[in-house]
Amino acid sequence: MNYDVIVIGSGPGGYVAAIRASQLGLKTAVVERESLGGICLNWGCIPTKALLKSAQVFEYINHAAEYGIKTAEAEADFAAVIKRSRGVADGMSKGVQFLMKKNKIDVIMGTGKAKPGNKVEVKGADGTQKEYTATSIILATGGRSRELPNLKQDGKKVIGYRQAMVLPEQPKSMVVVGSGAIGVEFAYFYATLGTKVTVVEFMDNVVPVEDEDVSKQLLRSFKKAGIEVMTSSSVESVDTSGNGCKVQVKTASGMQTLECDIVLSAAGVVANIENIGLEETGIKTEKGKVVVDEFYNTSVKGYYAIGDIVGGQALAHVASAEGIICVEKIAGHKPEPLDYNNIPGCTYCSPEIASVGYTEKAAKAAGYELKIGKFPFSASGKASAAGAKDGFVKLIFDAKYGELLGAHMIGANVTEMIAEIVVARKLETTGHEMIKSVHPHPTMSEAIMEAAADAYGEVIHL
Repeated sequence: MNYDVIVIGSGPGGYVAAIRASQLGLKTAVVERESLGGICLNWGCIPTKALLKSAQVFEYINHAAEYGIKTAEAEADFAAVIKRSRGVADGMSKGVQFLMKKNKIDVIMGTGKAKPGNKVEVKGADGTQKEYTATSIILATGGRSRELPNLKQDGKKVIGYRQAMVLPEQPKSMVVVGSGAIGVEFAYFYATLGTKVTVVEFMDNVVPVEDEDVSKQLLRSFKKAGIEVMTSSSVESVDTSGNGCKVQVKTASGMQTLECDIVLSAAGVVANIENIGLEETGIKTEKGKVVVDEFYNTSVKGYYAIGDIVGGQALAHVASAEGIICVEKIAGHKPEPLDYNNIPGCTYCSPEIASVGYTEKAAKAAGYELKIGKFPFSASGKASAAGAKDGFVKLIFDAKYGELLGAHMIGANVTEMIAEIVVARKLETTGHEMIKSVHPHPTMSEAIMEAAADAYGEVIHL
Protein backbone atom coordinates (compact mmCIF):
# COMPACT_ATOMS: atom_id res chain seq x y z
CA MET A 1 0.00 0.00 0.00
CA ASN A 2 1.11 3.53 -0.69
CA TYR A 3 0.88 6.33 1.88
CA ASP A 4 1.78 9.99 2.09
CA VAL A 5 3.32 9.44 5.53
CA ILE A 6 4.40 6.31 7.40
CA VAL A 7 5.56 6.77 11.00
CA ILE A 8 7.70 4.04 12.56
CA GLY A 9 6.97 4.09 16.29
CA SER A 10 3.82 5.18 18.11
CA GLY A 11 5.20 6.93 21.19
CA PRO A 12 4.37 10.56 22.02
CA GLY A 13 6.40 11.66 18.98
CA GLY A 14 5.07 9.07 16.55
CA TYR A 15 1.36 8.99 17.31
CA VAL A 16 1.15 12.80 17.60
CA ALA A 17 2.94 13.18 14.25
CA ALA A 18 0.52 10.68 12.69
CA ILE A 19 -2.55 12.50 14.01
CA ARG A 20 -1.31 15.89 12.83
CA ALA A 21 -0.44 14.44 9.41
CA SER A 22 -3.96 13.04 9.11
CA GLN A 23 -5.46 16.37 10.18
CA LEU A 24 -3.53 18.00 7.34
CA GLY A 25 -5.07 15.62 4.79
CA LEU A 26 -2.16 13.21 4.40
CA LYS A 27 -2.86 9.48 4.06
CA THR A 28 -1.07 8.13 7.12
CA ALA A 29 -0.01 4.85 8.71
CA VAL A 30 1.84 4.15 11.93
CA VAL A 31 3.95 1.04 12.58
CA GLU A 32 4.20 -0.27 16.16
CA ARG A 33 5.89 -3.45 17.40
CA GLU A 34 4.49 -3.52 20.94
CA SER A 35 1.74 -1.21 22.27
CA LEU A 36 0.28 2.03 20.95
CA GLY A 37 1.57 4.98 22.97
CA GLY A 38 5.12 3.67 23.16
CA ILE A 39 7.34 3.65 26.25
CA CYS A 40 6.04 6.95 27.68
CA LEU A 41 2.44 5.85 27.85
CA ASN A 42 2.97 2.16 28.66
CA TRP A 43 6.25 2.03 30.61
CA GLY A 44 7.25 5.62 31.39
CA CYS A 45 5.52 8.93 32.00
CA ILE A 46 1.98 7.73 32.69
CA PRO A 47 2.34 4.53 34.78
CA THR A 48 5.13 6.07 36.89
CA LYS A 49 2.87 9.01 37.75
CA ALA A 50 0.22 6.52 38.84
CA LEU A 51 2.77 4.84 41.13
CA LEU A 52 3.88 8.19 42.52
CA LYS A 53 0.28 9.20 43.23
CA SER A 54 -0.21 6.02 45.27
CA ALA A 55 2.95 6.85 47.22
CA GLN A 56 1.72 10.40 47.78
CA VAL A 57 -1.66 9.17 49.07
CA PHE A 58 0.15 6.78 51.43
CA GLU A 59 2.34 9.64 52.63
CA TYR A 60 -0.73 11.83 53.25
CA ILE A 61 -2.37 9.09 55.33
CA ASN A 62 0.78 8.58 57.39
CA HIS A 63 0.87 12.31 58.15
CA ALA A 64 -2.87 12.73 58.64
CA ALA A 65 -2.41 13.63 62.32
CA GLU A 66 -0.57 16.78 61.25
CA TYR A 67 -3.82 17.89 59.57
CA GLY A 68 -5.97 17.05 62.58
CA ILE A 69 -7.20 13.74 61.15
CA LYS A 70 -7.14 10.49 63.14
CA THR A 71 -6.65 7.32 61.10
CA ALA A 72 -5.86 3.69 61.72
CA GLU A 73 -2.37 2.58 60.74
CA ALA A 74 -2.14 2.47 56.94
CA GLU A 75 -0.62 -0.42 55.01
CA ALA A 76 0.51 -0.30 51.41
CA ASP A 77 -0.72 -3.15 49.21
CA PHE A 78 2.21 -3.26 46.80
CA ALA A 79 0.55 -5.62 44.31
CA ALA A 80 -2.57 -3.43 44.21
CA VAL A 81 -0.45 -0.30 43.66
CA ILE A 82 1.26 -1.98 40.69
CA LYS A 83 -2.08 -3.23 39.34
CA ARG A 84 -3.58 0.27 39.47
CA SER A 85 -0.59 1.68 37.58
CA ARG A 86 -0.91 -0.92 34.83
CA GLY A 87 -4.64 -0.23 34.59
CA VAL A 88 -4.02 3.47 34.08
CA ALA A 89 -1.49 2.71 31.31
CA ASP A 90 -3.85 0.25 29.61
CA GLY A 91 -6.65 2.81 29.64
CA MET A 92 -4.44 5.43 28.04
CA SER A 93 -3.28 2.97 25.37
CA LYS A 94 -6.92 2.28 24.50
CA GLY A 95 -7.35 6.05 24.19
CA VAL A 96 -4.60 6.19 21.57
CA GLN A 97 -6.28 3.32 19.69
CA PHE A 98 -9.47 5.42 19.61
CA LEU A 99 -7.54 8.43 18.30
CA MET A 100 -6.05 6.33 15.51
CA LYS A 101 -9.53 5.21 14.40
CA LYS A 102 -11.00 8.70 14.78
CA ASN A 103 -8.28 10.17 12.54
CA LYS A 104 -8.47 7.29 10.00
CA ILE A 105 -4.84 6.29 10.57
CA ASP A 106 -3.86 2.73 9.60
CA VAL A 107 -2.12 0.92 12.45
CA ILE A 108 0.35 -1.72 11.23
CA MET A 109 1.49 -4.01 14.05
CA GLY A 110 5.04 -5.33 13.67
CA THR A 111 8.67 -4.24 13.62
CA GLY A 112 9.26 -1.50 11.05
CA LYS A 113 12.43 -0.91 9.09
CA ALA A 114 13.16 1.86 6.60
CA LYS A 115 14.30 0.67 3.18
CA PRO A 116 15.77 2.55 0.20
CA GLY A 117 13.30 3.95 -2.30
CA ASN A 118 10.83 5.34 0.27
CA LYS A 119 9.82 1.89 1.47
CA VAL A 120 9.07 0.44 4.90
CA GLU A 121 9.39 -3.25 5.63
CA VAL A 122 7.24 -4.56 8.48
CA LYS A 123 7.93 -7.92 10.11
CA GLY A 124 4.94 -9.33 11.96
CA ALA A 125 5.02 -11.33 15.19
CA ASP A 126 4.41 -14.46 13.10
CA GLY A 127 7.52 -13.77 11.00
CA THR A 128 5.66 -12.63 7.88
CA GLN A 129 7.01 -9.58 6.06
CA LYS A 130 5.15 -6.91 4.15
CA GLU A 131 6.41 -3.86 2.31
CA TYR A 132 4.76 -0.43 2.16
CA THR A 133 5.71 2.76 0.35
CA ALA A 134 5.36 6.38 1.45
CA THR A 135 6.37 9.77 0.15
CA SER A 136 7.60 10.63 3.66
CA ILE A 137 8.88 8.21 6.29
CA ILE A 138 9.25 9.41 9.89
CA LEU A 139 11.48 7.46 12.28
CA ALA A 140 10.22 7.78 15.87
CA THR A 141 11.60 4.66 17.55
CA GLY A 142 12.36 6.22 20.95
CA GLY A 143 14.82 5.05 23.58
CA ARG A 144 15.47 2.41 26.21
CA SER A 145 17.21 2.13 29.58
CA ARG A 146 20.95 2.76 29.26
CA GLU A 147 22.99 -0.25 30.38
CA LEU A 148 26.31 0.55 32.03
CA PRO A 149 29.25 -1.79 31.23
CA ASN A 150 29.84 -2.64 34.90
CA LEU A 151 26.14 -2.84 35.74
CA LYS A 152 24.63 -5.50 33.51
CA GLN A 153 20.87 -5.80 33.93
CA ASP A 154 19.55 -9.31 34.54
CA GLY A 155 15.94 -8.15 34.95
CA LYS A 156 15.68 -9.73 38.41
CA LYS A 157 18.25 -8.34 40.84
CA VAL A 158 19.78 -5.65 38.63
CA ILE A 159 16.88 -3.99 36.86
CA GLY A 160 15.89 -1.07 34.63
CA TYR A 161 12.83 1.17 34.86
CA ARG A 162 10.48 -1.32 33.18
CA GLN A 163 11.08 -4.01 35.78
CA ALA A 164 10.90 -1.38 38.56
CA MET A 165 7.27 -0.75 37.61
CA VAL A 166 6.15 -4.38 37.86
CA LEU A 167 8.24 -6.06 40.57
CA PRO A 168 6.38 -9.09 41.96
CA GLU A 169 6.99 -7.95 45.53
CA GLN A 170 8.29 -4.89 47.30
CA PRO A 171 12.02 -5.10 48.10
CA LYS A 172 13.15 -4.37 51.64
CA SER A 173 16.18 -2.48 50.33
CA MET A 174 17.23 -0.95 47.04
CA VAL A 175 20.24 0.87 45.58
CA VAL A 176 19.32 3.36 42.85
CA VAL A 177 22.19 4.15 40.48
CA GLY A 178 21.73 7.62 38.99
CA SER A 179 19.77 10.59 40.31
CA GLY A 180 18.20 11.98 37.18
CA ALA A 181 14.41 12.14 36.89
CA ILE A 182 13.97 8.35 36.65
CA GLY A 183 16.26 7.65 39.61
CA VAL A 184 14.80 10.16 42.06
CA GLU A 185 11.19 9.36 41.14
CA PHE A 186 11.66 5.66 41.87
CA ALA A 187 13.73 6.48 44.97
CA TYR A 188 10.81 8.53 46.33
CA PHE A 189 8.22 5.90 45.39
CA TYR A 190 9.96 2.94 47.00
CA ALA A 191 11.19 4.86 50.06
CA THR A 192 7.69 6.19 50.74
CA LEU A 193 6.28 2.66 50.69
CA GLY A 194 8.92 1.56 53.21
CA THR A 195 11.88 0.28 51.18
CA LYS A 196 15.31 1.33 52.48
CA VAL A 197 16.71 3.32 49.54
CA THR A 198 20.24 4.49 48.80
CA VAL A 199 20.88 6.73 45.77
CA VAL A 200 24.35 6.65 44.19
CA GLU A 201 25.20 9.59 41.92
CA PHE A 202 28.44 9.96 39.94
CA MET A 203 28.22 13.77 39.76
CA ASP A 204 28.69 16.19 42.67
CA ASN A 205 24.96 16.94 42.96
CA VAL A 206 21.71 14.99 42.73
CA VAL A 207 19.54 15.86 39.70
CA PRO A 208 22.75 17.22 38.14
CA VAL A 209 21.08 18.95 35.17
CA GLU A 210 19.14 21.23 37.53
CA ASP A 211 20.21 24.51 39.13
CA GLU A 212 22.52 23.85 42.09
CA ASP A 213 20.10 25.46 44.57
CA VAL A 214 17.43 22.96 43.50
CA SER A 215 19.87 20.06 43.89
CA LYS A 216 20.76 21.16 47.43
CA GLN A 217 17.09 21.47 48.42
CA LEU A 218 16.22 18.02 47.06
CA LEU A 219 19.15 16.54 48.97
CA ARG A 220 17.83 18.08 52.20
CA SER A 221 14.29 16.84 51.49
CA PHE A 222 15.47 13.33 50.64
CA LYS A 223 17.59 13.07 53.77
CA LYS A 224 14.62 14.24 55.85
CA ALA A 225 12.57 11.46 54.22
CA GLY A 226 15.17 8.87 55.20
CA ILE A 227 16.67 8.38 51.72
CA GLU A 228 20.45 7.97 51.85
CA VAL A 229 22.29 9.83 49.09
CA MET A 230 25.89 9.27 47.97
CA THR A 231 27.21 11.88 45.51
CA SER A 232 30.59 11.93 43.73
CA SER A 233 30.34 8.14 43.85
CA SER A 234 30.26 5.35 41.30
CA VAL A 235 29.14 1.73 41.31
CA GLU A 236 32.14 -0.37 40.33
CA SER A 237 30.54 -3.83 40.45
CA VAL A 238 27.56 -5.80 41.72
CA ASP A 239 27.77 -9.34 43.10
CA THR A 240 24.42 -11.10 42.66
CA SER A 241 25.60 -14.61 43.55
CA GLY A 242 23.99 -14.59 47.01
CA ASN A 243 20.39 -13.99 48.08
CA GLY A 244 20.67 -10.28 47.44
CA CYS A 245 23.21 -7.90 45.93
CA LYS A 246 26.57 -6.69 47.18
CA VAL A 247 27.30 -3.35 45.56
CA GLN A 248 30.86 -2.01 45.45
CA VAL A 249 30.75 1.80 45.49
CA LYS A 250 33.79 3.99 44.91
CA THR A 251 33.60 7.20 46.97
CA ALA A 252 35.96 10.07 47.68
CA SER A 253 36.91 8.35 50.96
CA GLY A 254 37.43 4.90 49.43
CA MET A 255 35.45 1.79 48.55
CA GLN A 256 32.20 0.92 50.33
CA THR A 257 30.05 -2.20 50.14
CA LEU A 258 26.28 -1.78 50.13
CA GLU A 259 23.96 -4.74 50.57
CA CYS A 260 20.46 -4.67 49.11
CA ASP A 261 17.72 -6.78 47.54
CA ILE A 262 17.52 -4.90 44.23
CA VAL A 263 19.78 -2.57 42.23
CA LEU A 264 17.93 -0.17 39.93
CA SER A 265 20.04 1.16 37.07
CA ALA A 266 18.69 4.63 36.28
CA ALA A 267 21.59 6.02 34.29
CA GLY A 268 19.45 7.56 31.56
CA VAL A 269 18.27 6.32 28.17
CA VAL A 270 19.91 5.34 24.89
CA ALA A 271 18.38 5.82 21.44
CA ASN A 272 16.84 2.87 19.55
CA ILE A 273 18.70 3.32 16.27
CA GLU A 274 19.69 -0.30 15.68
CA ASN A 275 17.95 -2.36 12.99
CA ILE A 276 15.67 0.45 11.78
CA GLY A 277 17.27 0.72 8.34
CA LEU A 278 19.76 3.56 8.84
CA GLU A 279 22.64 1.69 7.22
CA GLU A 280 20.60 0.46 4.23
CA THR A 281 19.19 3.91 3.50
CA GLY A 282 22.44 5.79 4.17
CA ILE A 283 20.97 7.98 6.91
CA LYS A 284 23.76 9.67 8.89
CA THR A 285 24.19 9.31 12.63
CA GLU A 286 26.48 11.03 15.11
CA LYS A 287 27.20 10.06 18.72
CA GLY A 288 24.35 7.54 18.77
CA LYS A 289 21.73 9.92 17.36
CA VAL A 290 20.24 10.49 13.91
CA VAL A 291 21.46 13.75 12.34
CA VAL A 292 18.58 16.05 11.35
CA ASP A 293 18.04 19.69 10.40
CA GLU A 294 15.69 22.11 12.17
CA PHE A 295 12.67 20.53 10.43
CA TYR A 296 13.81 16.92 11.11
CA ASN A 297 14.99 16.05 7.60
CA THR A 298 17.65 13.35 7.78
CA SER A 299 20.58 13.23 5.35
CA VAL A 300 18.36 11.28 2.90
CA LYS A 301 15.48 13.05 1.17
CA GLY A 302 12.03 11.79 2.19
CA TYR A 303 13.22 10.32 5.50
CA TYR A 304 12.73 12.17 8.81
CA ALA A 305 13.51 11.49 12.47
CA ILE A 306 12.06 12.84 15.72
CA GLY A 307 12.09 12.20 19.47
CA ASP A 308 14.70 10.39 21.54
CA ILE A 309 16.67 9.26 18.46
CA VAL A 310 17.66 12.85 17.56
CA GLY A 311 19.57 15.50 19.52
CA GLY A 312 17.76 17.60 22.11
CA GLN A 313 16.04 16.69 25.34
CA ALA A 314 14.70 13.14 25.54
CA LEU A 315 11.26 14.19 26.76
CA ALA A 316 7.76 13.20 25.66
CA HIS A 317 6.59 16.78 25.07
CA VAL A 318 9.69 17.51 22.99
CA ALA A 319 8.98 14.49 20.77
CA SER A 320 5.36 15.61 20.31
CA ALA A 321 6.39 19.15 19.37
CA GLU A 322 9.00 17.81 16.93
CA GLY A 323 6.43 15.52 15.33
CA ILE A 324 3.99 18.38 14.75
CA ILE A 325 6.67 20.66 13.29
CA CYS A 326 7.95 17.84 11.07
CA VAL A 327 4.60 17.00 9.46
CA GLU A 328 3.53 20.63 9.13
CA LYS A 329 6.70 21.23 7.12
CA ILE A 330 6.01 18.10 5.04
CA ALA A 331 2.48 19.43 4.33
CA GLY A 332 3.88 22.72 3.03
CA HIS A 333 3.17 24.87 6.08
CA LYS A 334 5.71 27.27 7.58
CA PRO A 335 6.20 26.18 11.20
CA GLU A 336 8.73 27.85 13.50
CA PRO A 337 11.73 25.71 14.46
CA LEU A 338 11.57 24.47 18.05
CA ASP A 339 13.32 26.62 20.68
CA TYR A 340 15.20 24.00 22.68
CA ASN A 341 16.13 26.60 25.31
CA ASN A 342 12.47 27.04 26.21
CA ILE A 343 11.63 23.40 26.97
CA PRO A 344 10.32 22.74 30.49
CA GLY A 345 11.71 19.81 32.43
CA CYS A 346 9.67 18.19 35.21
CA THR A 347 10.57 15.64 37.87
CA TYR A 348 7.71 14.15 39.87
CA CYS A 349 9.34 13.02 43.10
CA SER A 350 8.32 14.82 46.30
CA PRO A 351 9.04 17.69 46.40
CA GLU A 352 8.49 18.11 42.66
CA ILE A 353 11.04 19.86 40.44
CA ALA A 354 10.34 22.03 37.39
CA SER A 355 12.69 24.21 35.37
CA VAL A 356 13.17 25.94 32.05
CA GLY A 357 15.94 27.97 30.42
CA TYR A 358 19.33 28.85 31.85
CA THR A 359 20.59 27.74 35.25
CA GLU A 360 22.41 30.46 37.20
CA LYS A 361 25.75 28.82 36.38
CA ALA A 362 24.95 28.56 32.64
CA ALA A 363 23.68 32.15 32.45
CA LYS A 364 26.90 33.44 34.01
CA ALA A 365 28.96 31.30 31.64
CA ALA A 366 27.02 32.81 28.72
CA GLY A 367 28.18 36.27 29.80
CA TYR A 368 24.93 37.69 31.20
CA GLU A 369 24.83 40.11 34.10
CA LEU A 370 22.08 38.75 36.30
CA LYS A 371 19.26 39.78 38.58
CA ILE A 372 18.10 36.80 40.62
CA GLY A 373 14.93 36.56 42.68
CA LYS A 374 14.04 33.77 45.05
CA PHE A 375 10.89 33.18 47.06
CA PRO A 376 10.70 30.29 49.55
CA PHE A 377 7.46 28.37 50.00
CA SER A 378 8.00 28.73 53.75
CA ALA A 379 6.78 32.33 53.22
CA SER A 380 3.73 31.23 51.19
CA GLY A 381 0.36 31.21 52.92
CA LYS A 382 -1.00 28.49 50.61
CA ALA A 383 2.07 26.29 51.16
CA SER A 384 1.75 26.68 54.93
CA ALA A 385 -1.96 25.83 54.81
CA ALA A 386 -1.19 22.77 52.67
CA GLY A 387 1.66 21.63 54.90
CA ALA A 388 4.06 21.81 51.95
CA LYS A 389 6.64 24.44 52.92
CA ASP A 390 9.73 22.75 51.43
CA GLY A 391 11.14 24.45 48.34
CA PHE A 392 11.18 27.73 46.46
CA VAL A 393 10.84 29.54 43.15
CA LYS A 394 14.02 31.02 41.67
CA LEU A 395 13.92 33.35 38.66
CA ILE A 396 16.94 34.51 36.67
CA PHE A 397 16.77 37.76 34.67
CA ASP A 398 19.16 39.56 32.33
CA ALA A 399 19.99 42.72 34.29
CA LYS A 400 20.39 44.78 31.11
CA TYR A 401 17.08 44.14 29.34
CA GLY A 402 14.95 42.38 31.96
CA GLU A 403 14.67 39.19 29.88
CA LEU A 404 13.62 36.11 31.84
CA LEU A 405 16.54 33.76 31.27
CA GLY A 406 15.47 30.84 33.43
CA ALA A 407 13.22 29.56 36.18
CA HIS A 408 13.88 26.85 38.74
CA MET A 409 11.26 25.53 41.14
CA ILE A 410 11.13 22.83 43.76
CA GLY A 411 8.05 22.17 45.85
CA ALA A 412 4.50 20.87 45.80
CA ASN A 413 2.74 21.16 42.41
CA VAL A 414 5.53 23.13 40.72
CA THR A 415 5.20 20.90 37.63
CA GLU A 416 1.79 22.56 37.15
CA MET A 417 3.29 26.06 37.57
CA ILE A 418 6.17 25.97 35.09
CA ALA A 419 3.96 26.45 32.01
CA GLU A 420 3.40 30.08 33.06
CA ILE A 421 7.13 30.66 32.74
CA VAL A 422 7.33 28.90 29.34
CA VAL A 423 4.59 31.19 27.97
CA ALA A 424 6.19 34.26 29.57
CA ARG A 425 9.54 33.47 27.94
CA LYS A 426 7.88 32.77 24.57
CA LEU A 427 6.23 36.21 24.76
CA GLU A 428 9.52 37.83 25.87
CA THR A 429 7.94 39.03 29.09
CA THR A 430 10.14 41.18 31.35
CA GLY A 431 10.55 40.99 35.10
CA HIS A 432 8.55 44.19 35.66
CA GLU A 433 5.66 42.84 33.58
CA MET A 434 5.60 39.72 35.75
CA ILE A 435 5.56 41.80 38.93
CA LYS A 436 2.59 43.81 37.63
CA SER A 437 0.65 40.68 36.54
CA VAL A 438 -1.69 40.14 39.49
CA HIS A 439 -1.57 36.56 40.78
CA PRO A 440 -4.44 35.03 42.80
CA HIS A 441 -4.14 34.69 46.57
CA PRO A 442 -3.65 32.30 48.21
CA THR A 443 -1.89 30.12 45.64
CA MET A 444 1.48 28.47 45.21
CA SER A 445 1.84 30.42 41.94
CA GLU A 446 2.07 33.71 43.85
CA ALA A 447 5.66 32.67 44.52
CA ILE A 448 6.44 33.40 40.85
CA MET A 449 5.32 37.02 41.15
CA GLU A 450 7.11 37.36 44.49
CA ALA A 451 10.34 35.90 43.11
CA ALA A 452 10.24 38.41 40.24
CA ALA A 453 9.66 41.19 42.76
CA ASP A 454 12.59 39.91 44.86
CA ALA A 455 14.91 40.20 41.84
CA TYR A 456 14.06 43.92 41.61
CA GLY A 457 13.99 44.72 45.34
CA GLU A 458 10.21 44.97 45.50
CA VAL A 459 9.24 41.74 47.27
CA ILE A 460 6.45 42.22 49.82
CA HIS A 461 6.29 39.02 51.83
CA LEU A 462 9.94 38.47 52.66
